[in-house]
Amino acid sequence: MLNLSDNKKKMLAIVAAAIAGVALPGVASAACTPGAYGTGPDDFVVLGTPATAPATGQRYLFRSGLRGGTGDAGAPVTCADDIAVYRAPDGQVKRWPRLATRETKTSFDSDATRLTGALIEPAGPADPKRPLVVLVHGSERTMAAAAIYGHMLAAQGISVFAYNKRGTGTSEGEYTQNFELLADDAAAALREARRMAAGRFGRAGYFGGSQGGWVAPLAATRSPADFVAVGFGLVVSPIEEDREQLLDEAREKHLDAVAIAQVERLSRATAQLVRSHFATGYEALAQVRREIGNAPWAKTIAGEYSGDMLRMSDADLRRIGRARFDNLELIWDYDAEAALRKLKVPLLWVLAGEDREAPIAATQAILSKLHAAGQPIDAYLFPDTDHGIVEFRTNADGSRTATRITDGYLKLLADWIKGDVRGSYGRVEKLYR
Repeated sequence: MLNLSDNKKKMLAIVAAAIAGVALPGVASAACTPGAYGTGPDDFVVLGTPATAPATGQRYLFRSGLRGGTGDAGAPVTCADDIAVYRAPDGQVKRWPRLATRETKTSFDSDATRLTGALIEPAGPADPKRPLVVLVHGSERTMAAAAIYGHMLAAQGISVFAYNKRGTGTSEGEYTQNFELLADDAAAALREARRMAAGRFGRAGYFGGSQGGWVAPLAATRSPADFVAVGFGLVVSPIEEDREQLLDEAREKHLDAVAIAQVERLSRATAQLVRSHFATGYEALAQVRREIGNAPWAKTIAGEYSGDMLRMSDADLRRIGRARFDNLELIWDYDAEAALRKLKVPLLWVLAGEDREAPIAATQAILSKLHAAGQPIDAYLFPDTDHGIVEFRTNADGSRTATRITDGYLKLLADWIKGDVRGSYGRVEKLYR
């Protein structure tokens, strides 16, 4: 979620590949116009921008979570001349035109920075009751990487505002992970979306995925939002995120009590470094290095940043540590729970049951506590899914390869935003009743 370590970049790239692509300023055109193709809200596929290896052609995503590239062998959908050809599992072939939408590009100011975005609205008569949602990005540096959600939600009757975060695409400014500044940007985006869709929407709010789970609730305390939806986010600080990941890895490696105690000390030492912006903590980390010695697990343990710091020499860490790990204005001790306590509007939180990137135990406990205190929180968990609510296969070396977004998640998200949750949503578990 912090976009730091190589293995986390790899997982985020997999998730982005599953959901990337939208016709925003600065996005290259594809063989077929990015958007939804089908016959209605229950029978459609979303096509994005050109896929990258291993997928080929254009990215596609069904509401069921099936995704891939239109040029892949055996792909169920191809597209040419803005007509998608879908081969159903029963052998039936359907020709789907592009579902009409109204898409309007714009630019707007936030903290003296010019940002760009687009409003995507279902075509047809204006509907003053249609919900409007602003997509709040995760930690990716690519422009609007999660914005295929725009067409996925629009095809289900929702107006969507997607914007390029500062320092990406055609938006000005410097890329940052300062949640305060990013929340200002999201609040400005909601104001712009409300202006553009005036008279054509009812309730308006945010959806934030991954790091957006820190940003969207904070933005909702600064703008007149009616709801907040979060997917695979955290209600702990970035420091605690790193600690939870380290301990999850330690359990997966079946480390003994002595090694787990060393992992705890590693977490405390690296926390001192980042909390002090690399002014103090070197001696404590050097002591942990000596205690761990040549333990085999020390070569692979990762966390968000602690594993990399452990394996750097003291000299290199003193020389380039801050430039390497603390160059994005991250608020290391960010109090996400405090932001949630200020929220008065309905909150949706969707958890991935086996999330390695954002371990869920502490987040689930805090959400339960807030719900018990009377806050309007709907929490759902999809078992056997990783970050991005994706299903996966486990490789021989223990790594994971994402296969698809799990069935039910994309429909649940849209139905909750519309205030119409009913029926089944794959294998989802509702946490509070």
